[in-house]
Amino acid sequence: MKKVIFYSRPHCSLCEEGILTLKLVQEEIRFKIEVLNIEEDDALHEKYMLMIPVVEKDGMMIQYGQLDYVTLYEALSVDEIS
Repeated sequence: MKKVIFYSRPHCSLCEEGILTLKLVQEEIRFKIEVLNIEEDDALHEKYMLMIPVVEKDGMMIQYGQLDYVTLYEALSVDEIS
């Protein structure tokens, strides 16, 4: 099963909306979500502090900031096996 990394931090309203959108996509496509709090890692905080939430798959950023269902769905369904 593929894994998606969701970079986030506490008290982030965009992150809360983003994880809900990602979970909606997860209802259609099988994948695991790993949530990483950027405040627990200085390097991640420096890299993503102005971009969160960030969704990454296979080391590539899919989307950041305002997440939308269609973009996430299309990016995550590319290699789905029925």
